[in-house]
Amino acid sequence: MPKVVFVGAGNVGATAAVFLAQAGLADIVLIDVVEGLAAGKALDIFAAGPILGFSGDVRGTTDLAAVEGADVVVATAGLARKPGMDRMDLLAKNAAIARGVASAVRDRAPGAVVVNVANPLDVITEQYLRATGFPRERVLGMAGVLDTARFRAFIGARLGVSPRDVQAMVLGGHGDEMVPLTSHATVGGAPLGELLGAAAVDEVVERTRKAGAEVVGLLKTGSAFVSPAAAAVEMVRAILLDERRVMPAAVHLEGEYGFEGVCLGVPAVIGAGGMRRIVELDLAAD
Repeated sequence: MPKVVFVGAGNVGATAAVFLAQAGLADIVLIDVVEGLAAGKALDIFAAGPILGFSGDVRGTTDLAAVEGADVVVATAGLARKPGMDRMDLLAKNAAIARGVASAVRDRAPGAVVVNVANPLDVITEQYLRATGFPRERVLGMAGVLDTARFRAFIGARLGVSPRDVQAMVLGGHGDEMVPLTSHATVGGAPLGELLGAAAVDEVVERTRKAGAEVVGLLKTGSAFVSPAAAAVEMVRAILLDERRVMPAAVHLEGEYGFEGVCLGVPAVIGAGGMRRIVELDLAAD
């Protein structure tokens, strides 16, 4: 069975481990610097197997050497946002954490695909790329899947329809500068602009951009974790099963969309080995 390692056993990492365990796609390892945290959560998840219907191995440790032989490493380790903070406030400390994790992955799991979830997402993903020395196809950032899910959920709520019938995509950076593609959004095949007025569309776009901060403001002592965990597992599933899903991912750009040498969210075909190719959409000037 494939091996998936979650580096960071906080809310995002542990919740993602639950979702992946339920899918029955891999043996799971949780790693965290806090003594007993990863082992305790892993044991708790493992004990739920007979109830939730999975039988894979789930274990936890403080030792980064446990990334050995991983097929996918999901990096959630890092500080979470608090009220009043933006994602860039986390940069210095989370970049240092990323470099340490990346060194272990480079040395012990040289064939792994890295899916970064730590913020500031785009910059930290670039850190993983540089520190591992992996090809860009095997270092991805999970942000666009989450932002797109929020966009779809808010559109569905505004129209009173199932978000499953909303097709949409959010590109760009993971923050206020993200770009929800309103011109490509459809609901049951109908263009979004035919169903919502311009002012309503703008409101949905703005709420999508501020959704993370909205959650932080409500929780006060933490940040979103269920939806980021689900989004990360969506990417892991596509990799493990070679689903070749088209989904937004933060990848290192080499001229695509006019950008060079940075990680940004773009549509990508995700399957075995990570990014298969980047999809370049025709974008309206606005």
